[in-house]
Amino acid sequence: MFKKNTVAAGVAAFATIALATGCAVAEGNKSDDVDITAMSADELAEYMIFESDSFRYDQVPQEGGTMEERMTQDEIQAACSIEGDPDGETAGRVVALAREQYEAPEGDIELGDWQRGEELAFSGYGYRIGHRIDDHSTREAGGNCVNCHVFDEDGPAQGTIGPSLVNYGATRGDSQAIREYVHQVINNPHQYFPCAEMPRFQGLLSEEQISHIMAYMLDPESPVNN
Repeated sequence: MFKKNTVAAGVAAFATIALATGCAVAEGNKSDDVDITAMSADELAEYMIFESDSFRYDQVPQEGGTMEERMTQDEIQAACSIEGDPDGETAGRVVALAREQYEAPEGDIELGDWQRGEELAFSGYGYRIGHRIDDHSTREAGGNCVNCHVFDEDGPAQGTIGPSLVNYGATRGDSQAIREYVHQVINNPHQYFPCAEMPRFQGLLSEEQISHIMAYMLDPESPVNN
């Protein structure tokens, strides 16, 4: 989910350059009495995004709803819009909210197909907003897990923002307790890591897709564990 302050910060950086260099800035449908040259970069960013009609808030993203709904912060995002780590009170509130939002599967958690999980973990397809949004009727969205984690040291380039998951299942086993923990973290990592940079995949990936990614992490036949 995008955050309003995150989007505005990106546009503010652009606006700073544009104002400093004298470049023209798209003004949308602003009224004639608005002087954008008198605005600070932050003010211009807010104006361009939220007041100038330059963005199509009625666009429908793949997960449903509208672009405006996607950009509107929920309670966890608002609480985590801070610099650095959260204080104890904020962290406790975020954990409580995350656990309240979590939806556990019925019965025992089953692993899917690790090969499909590998594809999903390496796929960054999906959830873009623009003039040509991704078509999920022809291709499923991925988790883009490798943007932050290393799964297979012999595989393609992977990220190091998050902890390495090499040998994850080999070192932790495949008990139902481990499956429950992994499902909870993929679904909503704030349950254990308040204000984590990892996205919440609840509502973005299906339960079947999550089961495949879990198999990639835990199945002894997966290259993660070999």
